[in-house]
Amino acid sequence: MMAKVLHVFKEVEIPERVEVQIEDMRIRVTGPKGTIEKDLSHIRGVDVKVVGNKVIVETYLANRKKKALVGTVAAHIRNMIKGVTKGYRYKLKIVYSHFPVNVKVEGDKVLIENFIGERAPRIAKIFGNVTVRVEGEDVIVEGIDVEEVSQTAANIELATRIKKYDPRVFMDGIYIYEKE
Repeated sequence: MMAKVLHVFKEVEIPERVEVQIEDMRIRVTGPKGTIEKDLSHIRGVDVKVVGNKVIVETYLANRKKKALVGTVAAHIRNMIKGVTKGYRYKLKIVYSHFPVNVKVEGDKVLIENFIGERAPRIAKIFGNVTVRVEGEDVIVEGIDVEEVSQTAANIELATRIKKYDPRVFMDGIYIYEKE
């Protein structure tokens, strides 16, 4: 059996022009690019508080799971702060060999038309407050919440996945090539 650690804590620095509010494990981060709210009330045994210009995530008598939760909550807060200050951008490349692929954004969906000559368009869902635009051979996904941006990019990539063919020969698809 593993021994418990008496006090585990992580500090997250709050930059200027960013405000962090915590109420019953509901975290709200406001910055120049917008506001992100996350409900982490399902996490038990971890305390989160704002002290000066730092967020302190801590727990006492921590076993392995509680230590992991401290790091997870601190990482969520760090990602939220980065999102409201810099934002997130994923770039995807449209790749095709024979049939030219048309990509359009309509509302909260990305339509991928003429993919490997298919008549019906393939559809990828856009999550949350994310903007998707098509610039030539690139699809650019931008937003302030890393989870929404990455899930939207993954949905676009998965919508063009081809099964039962050798991926070395049939390389058609839309692929993530840069994360900022």
